Amino acid sequence: MSKVLVCVAWPYANGVIHLGHMAGSILPPDIFSRYNRLLGNEVMMVGGSDQHGTPITVSAEKEGVSPEVIADRYHEINKKAIEDMEVEYSLFTKTHCDNHIEVVQDVFLKLLENGYLTTHESNQYYCPQCSKFLPDRYVEGICPECGAQKVRGDQCDACGKTFETGDLKDAYCVHCHSAPEIRPTEHYFLKLGDLNDRLLDYLAGKEWWRPNVRSFTTNWLKDGLHDRAITRDMEWGVPIPMEGWDSKVIYVWFDAVIGYLSASKEYSQIIGKPDYWKEFWMDPEVRHYYFLGKDNIPFHSIIWPSILMAYGGLTLPYDIPANEYLMYKGGKFSKSRGGAIDMPTVLSKYDPDIIRFYLSMVMPDTHDSEFSWEDFQTKVNTELVGNLGNYYHRCLSFTRKNFGSVPQSEGVSAEISKAIADAFSEYRSCMDGCDFKKAIKVVMELSHFGNRYFDSMKPWALVKTDKDACGKVLYDNLAVVKALAIMAWPFMPKASERIFSFMGLSDLEGCGYAAIDVAPVSGTELADPVPVFSKVEVPKEILDAEKGILDGKAEEPKKKEKKEMVTVSDGPFKDFRKLDIRVAQITSIEDHPDAEKLYLMKVDVGEERQIVAGLKAYYSKEEMLGRKVLCLYNLKPAKLRGQRSEGMLLAADDEEIGGSTVLLLKPSADVPNGTKMNCGMDSSESRIEYKDFTNAILKVGSFKDGKVNVGDVLDVDGDSLPERIAVVVEDGKAVPVSDGNGCYATVDREITDGANVR
Repeated sequence: MSKVLVCVAWPYANGVIHLGHMAGSILPPDIFSRYNRLLGNEVMMVGGSDQHGTPITVSAEKEGVSPEVIADRYHEINKKAIEDMEVEYSLFTKTHCDNHIEVVQDVFLKLLENGYLTTHESNQYYCPQCSKFLPDRYVEGICPECGAQKVRGDQCDACGKTFETGDLKDAYCVHCHSAPEIRPTEHYFLKLGDLNDRLLDYLAGKEWWRPNVRSFTTNWLKDGLHDRAITRDMEWGVPIPMEGWDSKVIYVWFDAVIGYLSASKEYSQIIGKPDYWKEFWMDPEVRHYYFLGKDNIPFHSIIWPSILMAYGGLTLPYDIPANEYLMYKGGKFSKSRGGAIDMPTVLSKYDPDIIRFYLSMVMPDTHDSEFSWEDFQTKVNTELVGNLGNYYHRCLSFTRKNFGSVPQSEGVSAEISKAIADAFSEYRSCMDGCDFKKAIKVVMELSHFGNRYFDSMKPWALVKTDKDACGKVLYDNLAVVKALAIMAWPFMPKASERIFSFMGLSDLEGCGYAAIDVAPVSGTELADPVPVFSKVEVPKEILDAEKGILDGKAEEPKKKEKKEMVTVSDGPFKDFRKLDIRVAQITSIEDHPDAEKLYLMKVDVGEERQIVAGLKAYYSKEEMLGRKVLCLYNLKPAKLRGQRSEGMLLAADDEEIGGSTVLLLKPSADVPNGTKMNCGMDSSESRIEYKDFTNAILKVGSFKDGKVNVGDVLDVDGDSLPERIAVVVEDGKAVPVSDGNGCYATVDREITDGANVR
C-alpha cells in the first residue's frame, strides 16, 4: 500500500461553482482518489474555498456587508454542491480560518529566516479622500491606447493594453471618484531568482507531465525568474506577522497555495493524529498530485515548488494534471449565455452520477472541450442508459427471473476472462496517467462488448432448450457486470454500489479492484434489480436558447441552412464539402488579454479576420508571425474569453492515438492568401458549427509509393505528394487536401501516422 496526496485547486468564494469548475478541477481529483482507494492506497485529498482577494471585497462593498459574509456564504453553497456531486474530500476547508492563517504566517517567517524574502518599494495609486492605497480593481480611468472608458487600473479589456501605475488617463477612485495620487509603498517579495537553478533541476525529466503543463512552465522560465510581490495594501487577507505592517496583508496567490499544507495539518488535528500530515509531506516516496485549471499552472509548477524549496524539508509536486477549459457556445461558462449551469441548479434537475458520467466523457484534459445540453441529452440517453444501464439491467433482471441466484458454473470462460483482463489493463494505464476521459471510454467499450456477447449467446432462447448452458452464459455476463461496476465506481459511485447490492455483494470500495479477478459465487441470491439510470429530457427552451443568439443576432433559420448545405453535399465526401478551408497568413499576434493560454491573431485570408487560438503551449509568437496556415473560413464566429474569433486554424494532433504533438497545417506551395483548399470540390458557403467540422474525417499521415498511412494504409491519387500529408477519409478512400492545382496540406515535421486534424 502506498500513500497518495491529492490536492484540489481552491474555487474562489466569490460566486457559485459551475460545470466548468467541476469538469476542470473538482471531479478529476475525486476520480483519481477513488481509483487509488480501490487499489488499496492510503489517500488524503484536500482543498477548500479561496476566501481572500479583491473581488470578494468588491462584492462585499456592493452589498454593504463584510468580506467574511460573502466568503462564508459561497463557501457553504459550494461545499454543499460538491458533496451533492458525491465528491469526497478528506477535508474541504477554507482559507479564512485560524489554522490556515497560522500556517501561512509560519511559512512567511520561515522563508524570511532562510533569506528568500526581501522588501522593495513600488508605486501605487493612493486615494487621499479614502486614506488608503487602491488595488487595481479600485481604480478606473481612460485607456491611453484606445480611449476606452471605465478601464480598471491594470488592464484595458477593450484593447488588451496592460498598465503600470500612472498610465491611466483621468484616473479616479471607484469609491469617492476623486483623483488618486501616486505614492511609493513597501512590500515583501519572494526571491524567485535565487531558486531558478533548483527549479530547473526539479523540472528536468518530468516527461509524464502533460504537454500543456511542460510548455507553459518552460515559457515562464525562458526569461529567468524575478522577484515577485507577496504582500498587498489591503485589510482583507492573512495578516503579515511583522510589526509596522498592519495596513497590509499577504497576497492571495501566496496564501492560497499554502492551503494544501494547512488543510493537511487541519485534517490531522480533526482525526486526532496531529502528526499524520508529516507522513504525506515529509516522505519523498509519497506522490503529490495537483488538479487544477490551466490558468493556475505556473502557481503550481513554479511558485509553489519555489515556496516549498525555500521552506525546506517538504515534498514537491509529482504531477500537475492541469485541465483546459470546458467551454459553452465557444466561450467561458456563465448564466447569461443561456441555460442555468451552476452546480446547485444542475443538481436540482439531474442525478449526480449522470452529470459525473457526462463531464467525464467531455473532460477538457488536453484541449478545451465544448459542453452542450443537446450533447448531454444524447450521450446520457444513448451511451449511459442505452449501453451501460441497459446491459446492467438485462443481465441482472434475466438472471434473477430465471435462476433467482448466481447460476452454477465451473468458472468464467477464457473469452470473458481475457476481455475483462484486457479492458482492465488499458483502464489502469489510463487512470495511472490521469487520462480519465479515455478510461471512461474503456468502461463503455467493455459494456458494448458485454451487450454484443449477451446478444450473440441468445440466453432467452437457450433457457428453453438447455438451462444449464444458459446459466453458464449468464454467469459469464455477471462477471462482466461486476467488473464494470468496480471499474465505473470512480466515475459513478452510487450506481456502481447499487449494482453491487443487486448482485448480493457489499462494500465495493473494500473489495477493490482485486474483486475483478474473483469469480461470482454460484448460489449467491440476487436482489430484484431496477434500472440505475434514467433517460433525461432537457427542456426545449434550454435547447432553443443554446442555438439562439450570437453577438445579438439570431441564427439563420434551420431550413435555409440545411437547404444551402444540401446543394454542395450531394455525392461522396459530403461532410468534407461543408467545410470551406482556405490559406491564410498570420499578420499580427499578441497575448489574449484575459487568457494566459490563448493568442489573439489577425490573419489575411483574402480579407482580414481575427482568430483566437490556444497554441501558446506549442508555438512562440515569433514562430507564428508571418506563418502560412490553413483556416476553416466558414466557422460561425464565437466569443472566446471575451474576444471575437472568426474562424479556426487547422492543426494535426496525435493525442488521441497516444502522442503529444500538435502541428499547424500549412500549404506545400506559396499560393495566394485566400486560396481554397477543398480538393477541387464544391464547398459550402454557409456558416457551420464546430460539430459539423468534426463530422468530416481529416487525418495526417506519411506518403510513400502512391499510398498514405493514416493508421490504415490507403491508396491516394498522385505520385509527387509531400512526405507528410493531410487527407480526408471516407469509406476507405483517402483524398489529399489540396487546392486542386498541386498545392497540398502538409506539416513542418514528423507526427504520428493517423493524427487527427482539429
